[in-house]
Amino acid sequence: MIDWARVAELRDEIGPEDFDEVVELFLTEVEGAIDLLESAAGNPVVTHDQMHFLKGAALNLGFAAVSDLCQKGEKAAAGGDAEAIPFGAVRTTFEDSKNRFLAELPLKFAA
Repeated sequence: MIDWARVAELRDEIGPEDFDEVVELFLTEVEGAIDLLESAAGNPVVTHDQMHFLKGAALNLGFAAVSDLCQKGEKAAAGGDAEAIPFGAVRTTFEDSKNRFLAELPLKFAA
Protein backbone atom coordinates (compact mmCIF):
# COMPACT_ATOMS: atom_id res chain seq x y z
CA MET A 1 0.00 0.00 0.00
CA ILE A 2 2.84 2.39 0.91
CA ASP A 3 6.23 2.29 -0.79
CA TRP A 4 8.35 3.22 2.22
CA ALA A 5 11.55 3.15 0.18
CA ARG A 6 10.12 5.93 -1.99
CA VAL A 7 9.02 7.87 1.09
CA ALA A 8 12.55 7.64 2.53
CA GLU A 9 14.04 8.67 -0.81
CA LEU A 10 11.79 11.73 -1.01
CA ARG A 11 12.54 12.66 2.59
CA ASP A 12 16.26 12.42 1.88
CA GLU A 13 15.88 14.49 -1.33
CA ILE A 14 14.03 17.41 0.28
CA GLY A 15 15.31 17.11 3.83
CA PRO A 16 13.48 16.20 7.01
CA GLU A 17 12.72 19.86 7.79
CA ASP A 18 10.66 20.34 4.60
CA PHE A 19 9.17 16.86 4.45
CA ASP A 20 6.23 17.56 6.78
CA GLU A 21 5.21 20.56 4.68
CA VAL A 22 5.36 18.49 1.49
CA VAL A 23 3.21 15.78 3.09
CA GLU A 24 0.61 18.33 4.21
CA LEU A 25 0.51 19.91 0.75
CA PHE A 26 0.24 16.49 -0.90
CA LEU A 27 -2.68 15.42 1.30
CA THR A 28 -4.54 18.69 0.68
CA GLU A 29 -4.00 18.63 -3.09
CA VAL A 30 -4.98 14.98 -3.44
CA GLU A 31 -8.18 15.47 -1.47
CA GLY A 32 -9.04 18.42 -3.72
CA ALA A 33 -8.31 16.39 -6.85
CA ILE A 34 -10.52 13.55 -5.64
CA ASP A 35 -13.32 16.06 -4.96
CA LEU A 36 -12.95 17.41 -8.50
CA LEU A 37 -12.87 13.89 -9.90
CA GLU A 38 -16.13 13.05 -8.16
CA SER A 39 -17.83 16.29 -9.19
CA ALA A 40 -16.90 15.74 -12.85
CA ALA A 41 -18.16 12.15 -12.96
CA GLY A 42 -18.71 11.01 -16.52
CA ASN A 43 -16.41 13.59 -18.09
CA PRO A 44 -13.55 11.61 -19.66
CA VAL A 45 -11.25 14.62 -20.10
CA VAL A 46 -11.48 15.75 -16.47
CA THR A 47 -11.32 12.15 -15.28
CA HIS A 48 -8.21 11.50 -17.35
CA ASP A 49 -6.51 14.69 -16.16
CA GLN A 50 -7.31 14.11 -12.49
CA MET A 51 -6.37 10.44 -12.62
CA HIS A 52 -3.08 11.44 -14.24
CA PHE A 53 -2.41 14.05 -11.55
CA LEU A 54 -3.37 11.67 -8.75
CA LYS A 55 -1.24 8.88 -10.20
CA GLY A 56 1.85 11.06 -10.26
CA ALA A 57 1.29 12.70 -6.89
CA ALA A 58 0.61 9.37 -5.21
CA LEU A 59 3.65 7.77 -6.82
CA ASN A 60 5.84 10.65 -5.70
CA LEU A 61 4.91 10.18 -2.04
CA GLY A 62 4.86 6.40 -2.10
CA PHE A 63 1.09 5.82 -2.15
CA ALA A 64 1.53 2.84 -4.45
CA ALA A 65 -2.02 1.43 -4.24
CA VAL A 66 -3.52 4.83 -5.09
CA SER A 67 -1.11 5.30 -7.97
CA ASP A 68 -1.88 1.87 -9.41
CA LEU A 69 -5.63 2.45 -9.22
CA CYS A 70 -5.33 5.88 -10.82
CA GLN A 71 -3.14 4.53 -13.61
CA LYS A 72 -5.93 2.10 -14.50
CA GLY A 73 -8.46 4.93 -14.32
CA GLU A 74 -6.32 7.17 -16.49
CA LYS A 75 -6.03 4.50 -19.18
CA ALA A 76 -9.76 3.78 -19.05
CA ALA A 77 -10.62 7.48 -19.32
CA ALA A 78 -8.22 7.87 -22.26
CA GLY A 79 -10.23 5.11 -23.95
CA GLY A 80 -13.47 7.01 -23.29
CA ASP A 81 -14.62 5.04 -20.24
CA ALA A 82 -14.62 7.73 -17.56
CA GLU A 83 -16.35 5.53 -15.02
CA ALA A 84 -14.34 2.30 -15.30
CA ILE A 85 -12.79 2.95 -11.89
CA PRO A 86 -15.41 3.87 -9.29
CA PHE A 87 -14.46 7.21 -7.80
CA GLY A 88 -15.41 5.90 -4.36
CA ALA A 89 -12.65 3.31 -4.73
CA VAL A 90 -10.11 6.07 -5.34
CA ARG A 91 -11.26 7.94 -2.23
CA THR A 92 -11.35 4.79 -0.09
CA THR A 93 -7.93 3.64 -1.23
CA PHE A 94 -6.52 7.10 -0.60
CA GLU A 95 -8.10 7.33 2.88
CA ASP A 96 -6.83 3.85 3.82
CA SER A 97 -3.37 4.70 2.53
CA LYS A 98 -3.36 8.08 4.28
CA ASN A 99 -4.36 6.53 7.60
CA ARG A 100 -1.67 3.87 7.35
CA PHE A 101 0.91 6.43 6.23
CA LEU A 102 0.18 8.83 9.10
CA ALA A 103 0.13 6.00 11.66
CA GLU A 104 3.38 4.42 10.51
CA LEU A 105 5.35 7.53 9.50
CA PRO A 106 6.58 8.41 13.01
CA LEU A 107 7.77 4.83 13.50
CA LYS A 108 9.66 4.77 10.20
CA PHE A 109 11.68 7.92 10.92
CA ALA A 110 12.01 7.83 14.70
CA ALA A 111 15.34 9.23 15.81
